[in-house]
Amino acid sequence: MRLEGKVAVITGAASGIGRATAERFVEEGASVIVGDIQRELGEELSKQMGGSATFKFCDVTEEKDVKELMESAVSTYGSLDIVMNNAGIVGSRGPISSTDASEFKATLDILLYGTFLGIKHAAPHMERQKSGSIINIASTAGVTGGLGPHVYAAAKHGVVGLTKNVAAELCRSGIRVNCIAPGSTVTPLVAAAYMDDHEALEEVSEIVRAKSPILNRPGIPIDVANAALYLASDESGNTNGHCLVVDGGLTTGSTPNDPPHSDSMPFLREAGQHGL
Repeated sequence: MRLEGKVAVITGAASGIGRATAERFVEEGASVIVGDIQRELGEELSKQMGGSATFKFCDVTEEKDVKELMESAVSTYGSLDIVMNNAGIVGSRGPISSTDASEFKATLDILLYGTFLGIKHAAPHMERQKSGSIINIASTAGVTGGLGPHVYAAAKHGVVGLTKNVAAELCRSGIRVNCIAPGSTVTPLVAAAYMDDHEALEEVSEIVRAKSPILNRPGIPIDVANAALYLASDESGNTNGHCLVVDGGLTTGSTPNDPPHSDSMPFLREAGQHGL
């Protein structure tokens, strides 16, 4: 019961990483406000978790919705201890020269502006308590180039930067702000990106498995949920402004077909033989 007595708000909680995290948090003793625009899925999830979860419709690009979402945690369960800004889309794709400006802005609105609103409206509640953990979902596309569409990468780099900057401010009130950078994960969002079908989870699982540096191990939502659990819990009490990468080693430069490290760098063996 690592989150016993804590109250969490999760945006984009009706499916994928958000859903897995909501379920994991409830298992560990938290009460959860399930925020999403997917009303049917969100209500079904909250009903499944009984009195430990409540669904509230929330469009993260609407400031009024986000403000009311945070307030609902306090009015329903009495406090606001954890916020996970998770709602997202893949958004605009394609070459930079043909990227539609309105699609670019709409993607930023969900991925970056929505995260900003979540932090902004969580902060006053947590400042009154002098405690709290804010977790923002970034991406490996936010820590290196070439791993996502242009606007997605720009937004996720923004999430990482915003996380670090706000962490430096809010820590003075006892609030920790961190982010998680998942690699490709078997979710409806990734299925839509690869297959243009958010229900094609089996097919996308094979694609993600093939891209993973870890043999026969695709990234799955519970991997990110477990990382979020650590950042939400008191176990990470001295962790602030950190970007926790959960990608199987992809951002180390590893690929599924790489030879063992020592075999791929013979100069290291030669240096060792000469005592260098």
